[in-house]
Amino acid sequence: MKSKATLILSAIIGFAILAGNITAQNTAPQPDAKKLDEARKRADSASKVIIQIMGDRDKSIPQDLLRKASAVVVFPGMLKGAFIVGGQGGKGLVVRRTKNGWSAPAFLKLGGGSFGAQIGGQKIDYIMLIMNDGGLKGLFEDKFEMGGEASVAAGPVGRNAAASTNATLDAQILTYSRSKGAFAGVSLRGAVITQDDDLNRGLYGKSAKELLLQNVTPMSDAPEDLQGFPKIVERFAK
Repeated sequence: MKSKATLILSAIIGFAILAGNITAQNTAPQPDAKKLDEARKRADSASKVIIQIMGDRDKSIPQDLLRKASAVVVFPGMLKGAFIVGGQGGKGLVVRRTKNGWSAPAFLKLGGGSFGAQIGGQKIDYIMLIMNDGGLKGLFEDKFEMGGEASVAAGPVGRNAAASTNATLDAQILTYSRSKGAFAGVSLRGAVITQDDDLNRGLYGKSAKELLLQNVTPMSDAPEDLQGFPKIVERFAK
């Protein structure tokens, strides 16, 4: 039998561990309310983009490509007004595939480059499929230029689209745009993607790279208001 001193010591250690766990839970960083609201609006907009695009299978992203994608990036409604050339920008988010589903969303910015001639007064949604680990690693560099280190191609559209062309097979990133209801593959060469460090740290206390590359953060660890987007991606990428 254990001595009285041993039992007392075990009780003290158990209490210390319990107290430590309670303290850790109470001191866990809480998301900044304003940043959470901004992130929620961005995630909700991105979810609507995916739902609307995938609603017409004959004019959507081929589902077999979504099933193969390592990550999905959406920049919703990013460019408005004016004749669009270089120097414009927008904000979006990314989720990556994990062994048990999809990750928590991390937040990104897009700017620079030439996005092609676009008529003023319209919203443009950009969608990117990151097809392999090389494209995923490049995405989380401090400043990732599309078409620089990673190969980029306009993605095929529709359930009968040929997803086996050389451009598609070799590309690390497939890119799409939607404007005024028209959806098509588009080249985004020269566009620069950066991490939205202020928003990511305000929500998670981590950078996008830390969230999704160094130690993948599961969907369940994201604030509940932000879990809708990865769930939508999961629905169409099964």
